[in-house]
Amino acid sequence: MKTTLIPSLLSIVTILLAGCMVGPNYVKPATPMASAFKEEAPNLSQANDGWKLAQPGDQTPRGNWWEIYGDPQLNSLEAQIDSANQTLKIAEANYREARTAIRFNRSAEAPTIGVAPSISAVRSSANQPYFPASQANNGTGDFTLPVDMSWEIDLWGRIRRSVTAAKEQTQASAADMAAVQLSLQADLAYDYFELRSADAEKKLLDDTVQAYSKAFELTENRFEGGAAPKSDVAQARTQLEDAKVLDTDITVQRAQYEHAIAILIGKPPANFSLPPSPIDLHAPAIPAMPEVLPSQLLERRPDIAASERRMAAANEQIGIAQAAYYPTLNLSALAGFQGNLAANWFTWPSRFWAVGPSFSETLFDAGRRRATKESAVAAYDGSVANYRQTTLTAFQQVEDNLAVLRILSGESQQQHNATTAAEESLHLFQNRYAGGVDTYLQVVTSQTTALSNEQNDIDIRRRQLDASVLLIKALGGDWNVNKLPKV
Repeated sequence: MKTTLIPSLLSIVTILLAGCMVGPNYVKPATPMASAFKEEAPNLSQANDGWKLAQPGDQTPRGNWWEIYGDPQLNSLEAQIDSANQTLKIAEANYREARTAIRFNRSAEAPTIGVAPSISAVRSSANQPYFPASQANNGTGDFTLPVDMSWEIDLWGRIRRSVTAAKEQTQASAADMAAVQLSLQADLAYDYFELRSADAEKKLLDDTVQAYSKAFELTENRFEGGAAPKSDVAQARTQLEDAKVLDTDITVQRAQYEHAIAILIGKPPANFSLPPSPIDLHAPAIPAMPEVLPSQLLERRPDIAASERRMAAANEQIGIAQAAYYPTLNLSALAGFQGNLAANWFTWPSRFWAVGPSFSETLFDAGRRRATKESAVAAYDGSVANYRQTTLTAFQQVEDNLAVLRILSGESQQQHNATTAAEESLHLFQNRYAGGVDTYLQVVTSQTTALSNEQNDIDIRRRQLDASVLLIKALGGDWNVNKLPKV
């Protein structure tokens, strides 16, 4: 009889310690998906002669993705983000804080043990009501050294779900940090290309001011020689002053982008400067679709991974709320020594102890537990919608930038042709004016047209570079879910 009773008791104890899990198990919900992207990447290998492709430009960006642009200055700036950017340091601190929540929740799986030694002296008053005068004394001493233990047995999985939720929140925080890092890297590349485009436009306007100055000098000479009217001089001066205004104004934008880059690498703007260098880069070749499929964005985008992990954590909260409907089992124990003198405090007869389990169950709470569970279910439903919306937004961002690159690829060739025609027209009208065939108004019109087309050339190149950066960001850069910490 005894041989069968002991294994049975051990089995019961094991079941009580292991408990069971109440609440729904997490299942990753489906999200709207397409088999391929609608937009196609442009074939930059067939671009006009003004393009040059950075290498390696025929594969999905890996590692330091900004290196595909082949700009040493950009590479140097990007390398400073991890160690100096304060926004990234905030995200890293949030991640470390989330990791501590795992240890905090896991501590509830073990018993809590405490000690509270005390020494007290009490003198009872002889004049207390109903106090027998014969038992009056001058006071007593009490020496106590108790050690108490309290342990909640996780019958319904509340503690285990709390630990799991903390792990999933930590992984979400790690993905947040990766998303912040990718965003900062993209912001730096974006601002850098904007600054270099401003340098290119500044050079164009410097050259334009110089050319307009020569044209103004020509009109003055012709006016003084009686070959041109005073209106030609006025038009030439107006054109020159307008160009000077544009030349000055572009330095405002450049200064702002330079300041933004300084902040991204953790430096005061006063301690940072980049020498002017007109942009000489072109958008790299984009990986052919469907080399990157829509479904792969779920693995490559850190913001999607963060949303999915928070969704899993919200699912655990439903189980935690449901566990409140069931009784709680606590195992408590108290032991120690108690004496009335220091001499007998630690003697064997001074020992005391108490041990035993206790069940507690809430019989009526006016719907508090139901409200808590409904709140957890609503939060989970919201996290599912947020996950799906984040995924849809990712698809949109990829499609948008693919469309921009595809359209600008053809537009750049058209603009290149328009610029060439405008410059040729300008030379013709300048020669005709110098020969006295046309009025200076024709020169002014052709100058304006040529400048506008040259600015559009720079602007399209800038937009292509910006779109390529945003596309790499939309594709997740070099990140994937395998980089989530195993917590």
